[in-house]
Amino acid sequence: MEEGTLKSPTNCADTESDRDPYQWDTREDCDVRQILDRIADKWSLLVIALLDRRSLRFTELRREIDGISQRMLTVTLRQLERDGLVLRTVHPVVPPRVDYELTPLGATLHDTIQALVVWTEVHQNEIAEAREAYDQRARESELVTAR
Repeated sequence: MEEGTLKSPTNCADTESDRDPYQWDTREDCDVRQILDRIADKWSLLVIALLDRRSLRFTELRREIDGISQRMLTVTLRQLERDGLVLRTVHPVVPPRVDYELTPLGATLHDTIQALVVWTEVHQNEIAEAREAYDQRARESELVTAR
């Protein structure tokens, strides 16, 4: 194999630099993009956050996540399980009982998500001010354009 050639056809990270702004390739078959799409999804983030403290049953997750449909929760849990972030345990009882919990890999992701939440909390006022300034400029621009 030629030096610098990627071993996996779907591994699209840059082999030359750790700082390449295009390292998260936009191609559909990019593993990095697919993983980021999954873990950055709002439902996945909520599921991971809820499972950090303890295992939960499907109905408990659905009750805690406002606005999620049964189908979307099912799809989200299956995808997180496939990615090795969530463990699904079926208990042989009647009626059937299924619990979901974070895997050790999922727990490491929760730590990363928590850092993002902390950053958001620290900077929320600055973001609100920036939004207000932007909206004000947009309103002023509309007035100028309308004349």
